[in-house]
Amino acid sequence: MKLLKIVGVFMTVGVSFACNAQMTKTTGVKTAQNDSFEYVVEQFADIKVLRYQIPGWGNLTLKEQKLVYYLTQAGYSGRDIGWDQHYKYNLKIRKALENIYVNYKGDKTSNDWKNFEIYLKRVWFANGIHHHYSNDKIKPVFSKEYFSGLMKATKTSLSPAIVEVLFNDADAKKVNLDESKGLLEGSAGNFYDKGITAKEAGDFYAKKISPDEKRPYSYGLNSKLVRNAKGQLEEKVWKSGGMYGPAIDKIVYWLEKAKGVAENKAQADALGLLISYYKTGNLKTWDEYNIAWLKATEGNIDYINSFIEVYNDPLGYKGSYESIVQIKDFNLSKKMEVVSKNAQWFEDNSTLFPEHKKKNVVGVSYKTVVVAGESGDSSPATPIGVNLPNADWIRAEHGSKSVSLMNIIDSYAKGGAKGKIEEFANDAEEIALAEKYGELGGKMHTSLHEVIGHASGQLNPGVLTPEKTLKNYASTLEEGRADLVGLYFIYNPKIQELGLVDDWKKLGMQSYDNYIRNGLMMQLERLEPGSDIEEAHMRNRQYVSAWAFEKGKKDNVIEKITRNGKTYFNITDYDKLHELFGQLLREIQRIKSEGDFEAGKALVDTYGVKVDQKLHAEVLERCKQFASAPYSGFVNPVLVPKLDAKGEIISIEVKQPKSFAEQMLNYSKNYNFLP
Repeated sequence: MKLLKIVGVFMTVGVSFACNAQMTKTTGVKTAQNDSFEYVVEQFADIKVLRYQIPGWGNLTLKEQKLVYYLTQAGYSGRDIGWDQHYKYNLKIRKALENIYVNYKGDKTSNDWKNFEIYLKRVWFANGIHHHYSNDKIKPVFSKEYFSGLMKATKTSLSPAIVEVLFNDADAKKVNLDESKGLLEGSAGNFYDKGITAKEAGDFYAKKISPDEKRPYSYGLNSKLVRNAKGQLEEKVWKSGGMYGPAIDKIVYWLEKAKGVAENKAQADALGLLISYYKTGNLKTWDEYNIAWLKATEGNIDYINSFIEVYNDPLGYKGSYESIVQIKDFNLSKKMEVVSKNAQWFEDNSTLFPEHKKKNVVGVSYKTVVVAGESGDSSPATPIGVNLPNADWIRAEHGSKSVSLMNIIDSYAKGGAKGKIEEFANDAEEIALAEKYGELGGKMHTSLHEVIGHASGQLNPGVLTPEKTLKNYASTLEEGRADLVGLYFIYNPKIQELGLVDDWKKLGMQSYDNYIRNGLMMQLERLEPGSDIEEAHMRNRQYVSAWAFEKGKKDNVIEKITRNGKTYFNITDYDKLHELFGQLLREIQRIKSEGDFEAGKALVDTYGVKVDQKLHAEVLERCKQFASAPYSGFVNPVLVPKLDAKGEIISIEVKQPKSFAEQMLNYSKNYNFLP
């Protein structure tokens, strides 16, 4: 999907890890906006849970509403797959925690119980016991003895070995990118049997040869790699009748209903291929589906559903389950589609070496959409932009679809923290630019990142796909490359010529200020003291910013200022910074096009991993004044069908869940299809 997770473009999203002082802020917090909609559900630990609206729902026909409903039901049906993919014990742990939460009749005023509630909510939010962003195991802020008492009081069953895991240091990292610890040995994800090494897995997939080497299959995308009784490696495919079969059968059930109310033949044909893929697990069918889905551009409803992003696999093969159901944003799509229509101009005028440029950028479609429901790896923490498919050869031959999730972006903005820009901006000019251009700058960078960034560039003939050449560095290099495309072109008069902005230079200046401020300082709030950066998006923002800072030192392009004991970064020459971004873009594309693993590794390790601990401590201290939690995610609106006497849907109402717990318990009750 090449997800653009929240990057602090016009809202601040970071994380600080609270300990015993964790406090829960309860439901019903209204924003200061004129809009009376209650965006904030609650806040706990490092998390703020928000709501989003579905603008234009009443303008859809009943048939369109049914299509949205069936697609969201399909998405929720696969929810537990994501939990199991994240960690082999997650479903058992969730069942135990929820049983305690629902049935405990003891003292619920104690700090221990409050900390238990917060722990459960953090696990819900992360779809497992590992933090959704840092990948670190979430440690309970209550004792094992207290937990054992809760289990006894509620007759909860959980094996002693799993109870120990909750409190010890085993399986401490969901995704480990430190090669010295073993990429698989140090990762708790459930994509590979314990004991399988990265070399074994790499050798296994290196032997997989596609019928057409120019159109390679996404080997490993929809399977777990296991060792059989003979000690040989084999795949357990995620399909009907295979691994995750019961949940996949439910997905198929709802997809078949969706196909029956499709808006047009192209949409129905694509859904038919997705159903076939789920039934067979055939990767050729997966490619055929992606091509058909790309061509299905007409209609008001679209969706993402399957095993897609590979960020949770340190080797970059295994796709995490996710679903997003989208409705076209009729107000903004027409204006923003101009970006995709000019994709060839952007490619021709990029800084890439000529041999790395696409001579014919095809099929780049772009829409702004509103989300109607999310599941799996897209919920509760969600992207704000999506570009699919991920296969480079499909992009080159058939193009890609890009969307920006506008109601998600709006909810982040209206439910977000106030005052952080003022705290970290260097001067009044930066603050004024942020106030005037911050929201538009965020939307423009998202558009350029998704539509132009991920669709740009090409591999050299004979070079294998990035997961094989760039390995555990592929994801962060790709995200940095797409970011740099956005950064390079957002500071360009072309976007004003296209009618997208009223002052390209000021908008570009704001975007550069924000990116450097976030990449070098503000995102550090997400880390625990002493930590290195491991999450792919955080790494890419730091290495882009830190590389530009270092390379610009000779001309003082970005100056580091200390004032009243506080650090600020001030851009002195935006034109030269623009040139530096272009240079780094060219180099990362070269790395990808040539499959230059060593150069990619050196770039990321040198600039994207290590943290200035003194600056980190300062950032954490400066963020203490803000009551708002640095991470945000969402509950989904509930689509409630009304039936006639024959059981036919006659209308569908949109309701909002009252609380985070209500929705999570409802999901566990109604979409619990895996043992």
